[in-house]
Amino acid sequence: MAVVYILYSRKIDKFYVGSCLDFEKRLNEHNSHFFKRAYTTRASDWVIFYKYENLELELARKIEFHIKTMKSKVYNENLLKYDEIMNKLIDKYSAGSYR
Repeated sequence: MAVVYILYSRKIDKFYVGSCLDFEKRLNEHNSHFFKRAYTTRASDWVIFYKYENLELELARKIEFHIKTMKSKVYNENLLKYDEIMNKLIDKYSAGSYR
């Protein structure tokens, strides 16, 4: 099952949104600069800000894209505060229910 996650770097005061199948491996890749030209090479102190597990990969990718398009620190913080936001995203992007 896939994970949608938001990482935070205190060093650069930025968020990074992603999705993957193996979260622990991916977090290590972010912090070790495994992908040399990736956005996350700007810092090495990425920590978990938000994580939602047990999604199908296709759904996780759609939700990741949605969160990225919001480009909002407040939206990220509200995801953490209000479970219903993620529930609505799951409903919105689940197979056959595009709005």
